[in-house]
Amino acid sequence: MFNESWIYISIVMILAGAATQSNALIALATLLLTIIPIAWAWNRVALWRVSYERVLSERRVFVGETVDLSVRVSNRKILPLAWIKIDDRFPARLPIDKPLAPSHIPLSAFLVQRAALGAFERARWNYRINCDQRGFYTLGPARLRSGDLFGLFEQELESPRTDRLIVYPRVLSMEDWGLPPKEPLGDVKARTPIFDDATRPRGVRDYRSDDAPKHIHWRATARRGELQVKVYDPTITYQWVLFLNVATFPHAWEGTDPALLERTISFAASLANFATERKYAVGLIANGTWPESDQRLKILPSRDPNHLRHVLEALAAVTPFITTPIETLLRQESAGLAWGATLVMITSIVTEEILAEMLRLRRVGRRLALVSLDESWTPDECELEGILVRRVKRDA
Repeated sequence: MFNESWIYISIVMILAGAATQSNALIALATLLLTIIPIAWAWNRVALWRVSYERVLSERRVFVGETVDLSVRVSNRKILPLAWIKIDDRFPARLPIDKPLAPSHIPLSAFLVQRAALGAFERARWNYRINCDQRGFYTLGPARLRSGDLFGLFEQELESPRTDRLIVYPRVLSMEDWGLPPKEPLGDVKARTPIFDDATRPRGVRDYRSDDAPKHIHWRATARRGELQVKVYDPTITYQWVLFLNVATFPHAWEGTDPALLERTISFAASLANFATERKYAVGLIANGTWPESDQRLKILPSRDPNHLRHVLEALAAVTPFITTPIETLLRQESAGLAWGATLVMITSIVTEEILAEMLRLRRVGRRLALVSLDESWTPDECELEGILVRRVKRDA
């Protein structure tokens, strides 16, 4: 960017000097016109070999933790930078220990740095981010501006790199939520053996013609003089599918209760963590959406070691924008889920529509649990017979 007023000022000075026969004024204008090409050339290479980067001490944290942020700008050339200004886009609701500049971009602000760099010099700024709100945050891109020493020209460059910071919801124990610490959703033991687990031997028995040779226990056979085979405990993959209702009022037009929504999401995260610790396959389906998208969240049950991270990331990202009523989502998705899975409804409001759909699924043989954070709702045990109901205590 070039400030053309200096050209006009120089011309006016020359004309004025000629009219008044002022050699000093003409010399000053000539000097200015001499400086302009130098300034122009300086500006052309001002941001050449200039780099900007962010370094986060952690990229995935839980609510209440802090992250150290280091931002660095490097001038990797012999020509010094007389000045540089960096406007780094930053989430407005992510607290940092420096005031942020306002931005025209919704929910964003600018982290502003200024410096002057010599040849092959680097500047660094250190900040601390207090992650007190769950979220899926994007840092960047950054806009770099610099120019010549005289301020005649200015150049702008965008550093397109972005960094992701994920703040997981708070995870508490079941006792903290006022629920049974061992089995908050009741007895989940397998009622029908699916297969024998070779890592869980139970004893031996006499050989039968349909037994696999690999199960023969040769030492027991030698002792008894008859073929003996190993017997194993049956096992099953226990499945919980969490249905998360992000609605906090009966009607969408009533808005959202942010505190209640965060408690509901935090409980879902706590229950997913509980299930993973006991090696259950846990899935998540929510009627909220991913940030900047209309796609709702759906993660099928899995026992993969990294599965909990995927569930927590989804819970960190979920927004209160409702795509589908939760009872409709429960009806649509339940048909494609394993028959032995426990369908867990987690909701901060209990409506007649939710109860009606859960009762319908119970009549066809589904295993269901309802976890309510609705303080105004009192369950009718007779009406909800066959559905496990848990109420989360108020001060959790």
